Amino acid sequence: MSNKIIVALDLKGLDNILRLVDTLENALWFKVGAVNFTAYGIKLIEELKKRNKKVFLDLKYHDIPNTTKEAVYSAAELGVDMLTIHSIGGTSMMKAAADAIREFEQKEGKKGPLILAVTVLTSIDNDALKEDMFINDTVENTVLKLASKAMKSSINGLVASAKETKMLREKFGNYFTIVTPGIRPSWSAKQDQKRITTPSDAIKLGSDFMVIGRPIYKAENPKEAFEKIRKETENVNPR
Repeated sequence: MSNKIIVALDLKGLDNILRLVDTLENALWFKVGAVNFTAYGIKLIEELKKRNKKVFLDLKYHDIPNTTKEAVYSAAELGVDMLTIHSIGGTSMMKAAADAIREFEQKEGKKGPLILAVTVLTSIDNDALKEDMFINDTVENTVLKLASKAMKSSINGLVASAKETKMLREKFGNYFTIVTPGIRPSWSAKQDQKRITTPSDAIKLGSDFMVIGRPIYKAENPKEAFEKIRKETENVNPR
């Protein structure tokens, strides 16, 4: 099984989703986002776990610290393996999320999910950062600042574009597990992502995991598309 590719289950219909999961027999990780968690909830998580798959719950929690803490604890109880929070929620919120995992592990006596702090979404570029988020800085500087806050909050996972992964590795070494969205094989359409990278380059730049959705599930043959990406990346090492 591939441990580096996280297949984004962003297609519609529970039967279609599970059919895809069963088709991709060599895929270990699957991402459940806001749309399909809202539609199918715990049922989808349970079905993935029945198949011995690892679940990346990508709901990007961003709320007051106590609410975020409770949400993260509940996600841990579901048995997910990774989950996301927004780093822009601040250090108090991120510390509360980290506390939730520690409390879960102490109570249950088992490892909880890895928390990933989302830095800057891959649909955001420098212009959007300034015009829509009122941040008068570059994406790169903003990512570094948010990563520093995450580190101080005891969060050791990040979601970041592979465009920023190299500089994150240079500054923080291997402290963070880095998950990279916005991955598009050279033979796939760019679509709505602005800061994209090919799978091989993402690994070379230091990404630990790559989230890939549409290039796989919208392919004429999803299994063939997955295997093509897997073979392209299986012998690639970080630079």
